[in-house]
Amino acid sequence: MEPLRRALAGRKAWITGLRAAQSVTRAGLPVREFDAGNGLEKLNPLSDWTEAEVWAYIRINEVPYNALHDQFYPSIGCAPCTRAIAVGEDVRAGRWWWENPETKECGLHVKEG
Repeated sequence: MEPLRRALAGRKAWITGLRAAQSVTRAGLPVREFDAGNGLEKLNPLSDWTEAEVWAYIRINEVPYNALHDQFYPSIGCAPCTRAIAVGEDVRAGRWWWENPETKECGLHVKEG
C-alpha cells in the first residue's frame, strides 16, 4: 500500500475502477466516499456498471486493455492471487480461489479493525 500512499500524497481525491458487482465484499459500493486511510475523497464512477457495460465501453471507444483478459483472466491481480478461469466459471473465480466468497479480498485491502 506504500506506493499508493506516495502517489496520493498531497491529493484531494482519487478515482478508482472498482465496481459493486465485482464481489460480495463490494456490494453497495458508493460512487463517492471518504477514504479515511488516505485522508481524501475516493470516487468510484464505475460502481454501478455491469461487466457487459465495461466491455461495451472498451470496444466502442477502443480503450487498450490487458491482453490476459483474452487468455481467460477476466480479473487480474497479483501473480499469487490470480489464475485463469474455466469456461462457465464466474469472472471472479480466478481470484483468491481458496477463500470464502463473502470475505474474498486481497490482503493489501483488508480494512483495519
